[in-house]
Amino acid sequence: MEAPPLLYLRDPALQDAPPDMDDRTTEAALSLSKFGIGQPVPRSEDPVLVRGQGRYTDDVNRPGQAYAVMVRSRDAHGIIRSIDTTAAKAMPGVLAVYTAADLAGYGTLKCGLPLKSRDGSPIRYTPRAALAADKVRYVGDPVACVIAETIAEAKDAAEAVALDIDPLPPVLTPAEALKPGAPLLFDAVPNNLALDYHYGDAEKVAAAFAKAAHVTRLATSNQRMVVNAMEPRAAIGEIDAAGKWTLYSASQGVHGMKNVLMDILSAPADKVRVVTGQVGGSFGMKASVYPEYICILHGARALKRPVKWTDERSGSFVSDHHGRAQDMTVEIAFDAEANILALRLSGYGDMGGYLSQFGPLLSTGNQVKNLASVYRTPLIEVATKCVFTNTTFVSAYRGAGRPEGNYYVERALDVAALELGIDRIELRKRNMIRPRDLPFNAASGMTYDCGDFPGVLKHALQLADYDGFKRRKRDSKKRGLLRGIGVGCYLEVTAGGGKELGAVHFDADGMVTVIAGTMDFGMGHATTYAQMLSSMLTIPFNRIRIVEGDSDRMSFGGGSGGSRSVMFVGAALTETSRMIVERGKQIAAHLLEASVGDIEYLAGSFVIAGTDRMIGLLELAEKLRSGLKLPPGVPTSLDIDHVGDQPVPSAFPNGCHVAEVEIDPQTGHTRVVRYSAVNDLGTVVNPLLVAGQMHGGIVQGLGQVLMEQAVYDGDGQLLTGSFMDYAMPRAHDAPMIAVESHPIPTKSNPLGAKGCGEAGTSGGLPAVANAVMHALSDYGIRHLEMPMTPSRIWQAIEAVQRPANQRTAT
Repeated sequence: MEAPPLLYLRDPALQDAPPDMDDRTTEAALSLSKFGIGQPVPRSEDPVLVRGQGRYTDDVNRPGQAYAVMVRSRDAHGIIRSIDTTAAKAMPGVLAVYTAADLAGYGTLKCGLPLKSRDGSPIRYTPRAALAADKVRYVGDPVACVIAETIAEAKDAAEAVALDIDPLPPVLTPAEALKPGAPLLFDAVPNNLALDYHYGDAEKVAAAFAKAAHVTRLATSNQRMVVNAMEPRAAIGEIDAAGKWTLYSASQGVHGMKNVLMDILSAPADKVRVVTGQVGGSFGMKASVYPEYICILHGARALKRPVKWTDERSGSFVSDHHGRAQDMTVEIAFDAEANILALRLSGYGDMGGYLSQFGPLLSTGNQVKNLASVYRTPLIEVATKCVFTNTTFVSAYRGAGRPEGNYYVERALDVAALELGIDRIELRKRNMIRPRDLPFNAASGMTYDCGDFPGVLKHALQLADYDGFKRRKRDSKKRGLLRGIGVGCYLEVTAGGGKELGAVHFDADGMVTVIAGTMDFGMGHATTYAQMLSSMLTIPFNRIRIVEGDSDRMSFGGGSGGSRSVMFVGAALTETSRMIVERGKQIAAHLLEASVGDIEYLAGSFVIAGTDRMIGLLELAEKLRSGLKLPPGVPTSLDIDHVGDQPVPSAFPNGCHVAEVEIDPQTGHTRVVRYSAVNDLGTVVNPLLVAGQMHGGIVQGLGQVLMEQAVYDGDGQLLTGSFMDYAMPRAHDAPMIAVESHPIPTKSNPLGAKGCGEAGTSGGLPAVANAVMHALSDYGIRHLEMPMTPSRIWQAIEAVQRPANQRTAT
């Protein structure tokens, strides 16, 4: 099978023959009523995907390809004494076995974040070679790559590679790694401390705490998570006779990956190509270049044939980066009227065995941006130590610091309400940013341009029938169950400051192609972008197709991440549409024998103002393709390859989620039984897809609160290394979820959109956690760490119920 198609596969029923020219204006107008911005259009790619006709990376096979298998360390920490590949190389079908020495000519994987410690010194970078040469730093650290004619032969040979590693004591938590005398992962990094980050005016914050009438302190964690995207990572490396590298791989944007590969391969832009087909989920995990990709590209060059590698789930658990992994103490200072004076967050960010491309950002800068949330918080301080441990490296996972920050604040507010004797909702209302306060200069340095945070809270409480909770709680009690309700207000700061490609081509088959530098890994770009362009140019929805995922087809690409895609592509397409109309007016003026100034663009057609003389945009494009002769100075094509002129700033999606849970106190089993989500995402292009994004994000938050956690033993072995051990939420764990919109469009981008991809997790994480703790407050239980498993809940209840002498004996 060849490389995946470059355009999104769509239901063939949507790609019927173009209609007659006379019908196009009518068709376009009717299309807007069904398929324009704001319409709940079903995902046009889904019929193809559910029939199994998608093209994911493992579906791709190149002529003459060989197969790679990675050899990984079974030790969490140790010095590599030798790697004996003799037996493996002699096995049937084996073409090569590579170790670090074979890859010495390539560059390294880097973290380029310009972060500094509080003393002004830069973050301690630890560039990573594709294969470990001196030490192994976590279980799963790749040390060799075996390439053979078949996957079975490669697996057999990988088992024959003999590793001689002198084990060293592992350090598995940041607190342990920072202790004096703790084993060092890198000799050049004292105390395993990569970054001692600080934000805020410590003196002013200390003064605010000193004068506070009340201080709430909560030590809590965001546990280490395994990403577990539905599609494991896979890649094919290839190089042609002219020396051009091609990597077929899942990604979150081919240009970002291409730029990293250019550096590692020391290759110019025209010698590197990255191709991505369908992507079965990523959540941040597939955004970066991994060691395996360098190994197979080297193999392709050395063996002069393509090399394919596909991970298995057992490998994914240790080789894909992990998420979250933060231990923090959040403190809130209140005045006598329970107004927030200052907020302070301090603790650790676990980097794992290496600095990933984005890892240090999650517990530092992204906490700063999101901690202030929707509250009038005058001062914030963030002090984070980013620490190396002998565990899988950590990077972005759905929200990348945003759900964590919202969780810390929302959990602390619930605890504060208990301590202050104030209703939880009243405490939030008292401190919430009001519409009259906007634009609001947050202590994070961000300026919130718009929003209706009290209105969103009120809307959410009404949707959730908050006032009816007491009745539902009584009903649960009759059945022997505890019931709790939790509120999670949130505000996110999306990715900002960048640009995006919004190319539009009018093709020979009558279709209009949008080329974007983003990447769809489950969000529905084929539908959303078509809706946007259909609305902007009044083009029939079923005449639009989307191309992403080939760096050779696009001049630029910022990729997808940080809930940026609709905002950035929308801004670029808005500008592109204006350019198309301006070009079209010049061409139409010639055809209609009128002045350019007399041409208007209405409902998909160029019209001489005040007359019925017109020509449709698609008809005009067809005439140009047929060889229309035009005078000098008149554009000869409507095709535009445009990168947005103005960087798109961050937006501030926000909302309020309300969760209800029932807990069986005899077993600790917890069910989320009701869930309501009200969100201000600005202009919503497709409410159906937004609801789907919300559902997915909420269930990921639910999974973190109730069941998911990566657990290591004392030797650094991952105990939760399969789906037999790592609990994932299933369909029966998810409640029916009511999603409603409370939109306040932003003026920071032409669409007024604010982004939605990660908002569900930012609201879901605190809402479900607060609901569980509200139910357990019947026993006076103040806080439990996530995951709030049946065992942990049952033990907490038992500890309260048993007499003190029995608790001591146990």
